[in-house]
Amino acid sequence: RGPGGRVRALKLLSEDPARYRDAPTEGIRRILQEECGVPFPKERPLDTSRLAWIRMGTTVATNALLERKGERLALLITRGFRHLLALGTQARPKIFDLAVSMPEMLYEAVVEVDERVVLYQEGCQLFGDSQLVTGVTGDSLVVERPVDLDALRGPLEELLAKGIRSLAVVLLHSYAWPNHEQQVGALARELGFRQVSLSSEVMPMVRAVPRGYTACADAYLTPCISRYLEGFRASFASQLQGVPVLFMRSDGGLTPMGAFSGSRAILSGPAGGVVGYAVTTYRREGGQPVIGFDMGGTSTDVSRYAGEYEHVFEATTAGISIQAPQLDINTVAAGGGSQLFFRSGLFVVGPESAGAHPGPTCYRKGGPLTVTDANLCLGRLLPEYFPCIFGPDEDQPLSRDATLQAFRDLSADISASLGPGSALSLEEVAMGFIRVANEAMCRPIRALTQARGHDTSRHVLACFGGAGGQHACAIARTLGMSKVFIHKYSGILSAYGLALADVVHEAQEPSALVYAPESYARLEERISALEQECIRALEAQGFARAQISTEAFLHLRYERTDCALMCSAKDHPATPSSCRSGNFEASFAARYSREFGFTIPGRAILVDDIRVRGTATTGLGQEEPVAAAKAAAHMEKVTRCYFEGGYQDTCVYLLEHLSWGHSIPGPSILIDQNSTILVEPGCTAVVTRLGDICITVGSGVVRPVGPRLDPIQLSIFSHRFMSIAEQMGRILQRTAISTNIKERLDFSCALFGPEGGLVSNAPHIPVHLGAMQETVQFQIRNLGANLREGDVILSNHPRAGGSHLPDLTVITPVFWPGEPRPVFFVASRGHHADIGGITPGSMPPHSHSLQEEGAVFISFKLVKDGVFQEEEVTKALMAPGQIPGSSGTRNLHDNLSDLRAQVAANQKGIHLVNELIGHYGLEVVQAYMAHIQANAEVAVQEMLRDFARRQGEPGRPLLVEAEDFMDDGSPIRLKVAVDPEEGKATFDFTGSGHEVHGNCNAPRAITLSALIYCLRCMVGRDIPLNQGCLAPVRAIIPKGSILDPSLDAAVVGGNVLTSQRVVDVIFRAFGACAASQVRVAWRGPRAVGPVPGGKLG
Repeated sequence: RGPGGRVRALKLLSEDPARYRDAPTEGIRRILQEECGVPFPKERPLDTSRLAWIRMGTTVATNALLERKGERLALLITRGFRHLLALGTQARPKIFDLAVSMPEMLYEAVVEVDERVVLYQEGCQLFGDSQLVTGVTGDSLVVERPVDLDALRGPLEELLAKGIRSLAVVLLHSYAWPNHEQQVGALARELGFRQVSLSSEVMPMVRAVPRGYTACADAYLTPCISRYLEGFRASFASQLQGVPVLFMRSDGGLTPMGAFSGSRAILSGPAGGVVGYAVTTYRREGGQPVIGFDMGGTSTDVSRYAGEYEHVFEATTAGISIQAPQLDINTVAAGGGSQLFFRSGLFVVGPESAGAHPGPTCYRKGGPLTVTDANLCLGRLLPEYFPCIFGPDEDQPLSRDATLQAFRDLSADISASLGPGSALSLEEVAMGFIRVANEAMCRPIRALTQARGHDTSRHVLACFGGAGGQHACAIARTLGMSKVFIHKYSGILSAYGLALADVVHEAQEPSALVYAPESYARLEERISALEQECIRALEAQGFARAQISTEAFLHLRYERTDCALMCSAKDHPATPSSCRSGNFEASFAARYSREFGFTIPGRAILVDDIRVRGTATTGLGQEEPVAAAKAAAHMEKVTRCYFEGGYQDTCVYLLEHLSWGHSIPGPSILIDQNSTILVEPGCTAVVTRLGDICITVGSGVVRPVGPRLDPIQLSIFSHRFMSIAEQMGRILQRTAISTNIKERLDFSCALFGPEGGLVSNAPHIPVHLGAMQETVQFQIRNLGANLREGDVILSNHPRAGGSHLPDLTVITPVFWPGEPRPVFFVASRGHHADIGGITPGSMPPHSHSLQEEGAVFISFKLVKDGVFQEEEVTKALMAPGQIPGSSGTRNLHDNLSDLRAQVAANQKGIHLVNELIGHYGLEVVQAYMAHIQANAEVAVQEMLRDFARRQGEPGRPLLVEAEDFMDDGSPIRLKVAVDPEEGKATFDFTGSGHEVHGNCNAPRAITLSALIYCLRCMVGRDIPLNQGCLAPVRAIIPKGSILDPSLDAAVVGGNVLTSQRVVDVIFRAFGACAASQVRVAWRGPRAVGPVPGGKLG
């Protein structure tokens, strides 16, 4: 902003070494030159006398983390825990990947520190004469082994000799007792280490693994930021002394350049955009909740603002969990550069991206077809309004011809695949990919709204980023939103948000208090101390006390749970029975109820952390109104764009020629230097008083969808069905009470067709994937006409498709008016921590019969005529206590709560499918349930044919086999006969061991689950996981074997041990994993022999 209040916008490439060394410095130089009218030579340091302040966001830290180009780093950790961070949480984000790539550790060396601090346990005799201390949390701790600094000196000197100058120090329980880390840090700095990140200072929170990752990220990235800042300062006279330079942090607040650290910089770039739309759109739309939609080249970021920033306190980037406040930004791999594929009858968008090089096909560098090409093909991007920077010499315009030719080729392939009478034009193909991309981008928005109890249709869609304007109307219409808001600086909103952001200082410390009257005085004391720390830090930056406000937060959780919520008392003023800082208990109860659907009255509330956020407002951001319109809007030209109804005349306008009050009906295209906005038919764009664009979204043309297979609609239904299963899972996680479901995520949710066949199953627990459909199909056979509306069935028996008894499956049949039988089913399976049995917990190690493993349910009506049968299910859960040596459930309260949560998750699924039926009709939805299953069948058939071609001889059936053994010697044997013509296979487990006396027997459903999991993995790409995967497969599982035991056999271990061995044997038969060995034969005169280049199994 210039001296006269004029806002100047300038956009440069982030990297252009031929023209400048650093983009921000060059941008400042050019603006100073234009504003002042005098030259500022590049070779001289910039004069700072005319600079009031500089605010920046940067991706330096993010890029260094993604590319693993940070500082060389060593980890110092308590002796005995050197592999703690390498082991991590063992989470697998992509459960179907056969080649699991472990994220590269940030540190290259580990030094174990001789020290040990443990929490004090009254009555424990192990501590002897060890020192008893009180930690900063108020906990008592035992210094079992003081830190040995003399022993540490030598290893640290060796690190220095290797050239390592950065350390992360992670000692157990340092969040409560930081003394040892402080001593280690002092020694390291004395020896000459330039960066020493102590986990107790970087983020003093419980949980050593994420705290350790955060400390490592800080030590790895902060030197990169420091070097960048040194270079940035060197470009200015006096090294920017006297000029306030502020950087955006991941939490949406600004911080001084000297306090900007690596662990708080991961979202520095996109955070400015969230602040930008929060301050502009939310205020201008009268406080209506806003969804931020930032569509870039490789991905799309979505977020939500409803009066306060939504933060998460642990997030994973590039395989590293960062435990620090970050804006809750959800990313989906669908952007302008996302590649387009037609696979196994499905239109697929991403996640692969063309990147900037070679870029989309239209960039003239031999790149693939992308979403950008689809928009260009449909006439929604106009090459004449783009600069001539494309081609090998970067001097040509976008190539529409190259894009059209690539779509002609793809359309021909698709039409050939679909068969006679199903040919698609290139425009229909391009439009299909646009619709699939839009549906992919709707999924994270539904997760932010519907899955958290918010009505999506009551939000405004705030669109920014270069590519978002081309999709905003369609996405808003799909989600039922009536308004799209596009700021006049939408193409650079992340930069504009920096000018509107507040300066923030945060102070936080751990706690171990119970939120109760006897703790209020201590809480008030610590809140007050942290408030003063924030105020002093902001005053030191030159802010007056009147500009500073503070907000206190308590990180609260119920006792015996692991789910803590960071709660402010902002809307809950103090009462006589609360803290003076506010009624945190009421705030916690309200938020817990909103997040999870219930509270736990009478259970103690624990305070894990005390946090204060100090904010200094700058008073910036007053925008000047634009001139009012004096004449009709000037139209540049009329072009032809393709929409659902075909080509339509579309008016083109330049935003710079539009004024306040201009109303532009769709279809039309609005163009400025940084973005293209598509106003679709039925929508109207209005220029606001401040020059922004507000689009009212109409209903548009409703495209009729029939039951006949449409590959585009098939892809959209695939997203919708999967979204339903995912939202059911989120509801179950939110409303469950047990650690097993809420924190360990040991559950699965799924949608089933009218015959009980699996339609969609979110990728939750692999062993559940194929087993649940056996349970649903058993209930259809067993109950038949006794399945009535208002009933919910509970089952866990292995003979009824159960995996093992602790996995309780809740099934809800869904009826539709006029239909006598259920039209579909929803089900959720969750692992309950205790259902009775011979030992506490859910996994008795020495059980020999099913009765010893807990309560058994075959077709139990958990809900009858809409009434939850609490008394009856309680009796059933306590029934194992009647068996000598056994007990009923030891945690009835959690069992009942989790069962109610499973019923609630099913209800969410029913609601979402009913919405789908209401929109498309029952016949269409059921037809696409069948089409989705058939599509998965095709994908598996293609995989089997390809395997037979690679391993066999043309025209000959292929036989492969493998075996492995359980620890007791029981064999698991498999022969697979593959028909290369039909793409079908028989999996024969004949010869597997007999049922065992222990509990490693695996129910038949477990073997089928292992089979569907392996088939999905071997397909090797993202396909719908459903019953269709098993359609081309026949499984032979001998009764009485370890894989299909008798009715009363113990099975609790088979679910976790035998299932893994079955997976190993299947992969071995196919040679699908490293170290797999394959025995292969061709049916006919040839004998069993080795695969060429392989070994005998």
